[in-house]
Amino acid sequence: MRSSLSFGTVGALQKRLDAGETADVVISAIPAIDRLDKAGALVPGSKTALATTRIGVAVRDGTAAPDISTPEAFKQTLVAARAIAFSDAAVGGSAGVHLARPVRGPGAGGRHQAERHAAADRRRGGDAGRRGQADIGMTLIAEIVPIRGARVIGPLPAPLRNDTTYWAAVMAPCAAPDAARAFIKALSRPDTRETWKAAGFEAAN
Repeated sequence: MRSSLSFGTVGALQKRLDAGETADVVISAIPAIDRLDKAGALVPGSKTALATTRIGVAVRDGTAAPDISTPEAFKQTLVAARAIAFSDAAVGGSAGVHLARPVRGPGAGGRHQAERHAAADRRRGGDAGRRGQADIGMTLIAEIVPIRGARVIGPLPAPLRNDTTYWAAVMAPCAAPDAARAFIKALSRPDTRETWKAAGFEAAN
């Protein structure tokens, strides 16, 4: 039996589901999974925590890492940066939604500075940093790790930090629920933790 995988931001996937699309297995952030569960769109008892990733800060390989150890140091880094690349909240990604306020808000250095940062890049934050279009890039660490030439220097400092935990669940219309459960079980086995870690994730709590 042939299977297919479809990827997208949390927001984009939610729009497709709201429009009537379905799948055998859905993997998304906790709020989206809970919403589907409350709507009766999931097989009861099939929700399984997979992994967690954080919003991270990236620079180009070979460049000095700015200080992001505290909220104050992080804000000063934003103010001093020539340009900052970050995920666009309009596409529905969890990182872009969370970053919209700290990057565009007053803490980033006032209206002029915020506008300059907001216009820095509308694509993937880590990729823009790697290409030299920005001094630093910010997005989910799992989205930065695969980009050659980009280096993660750490997650956002607390309390600005925002973790995104992904869960998997079997959707109610699934015609092969046993196979779907087996797929989820394979993704959540203890021996897959190193694989998740290498991809920029941590074991879900």
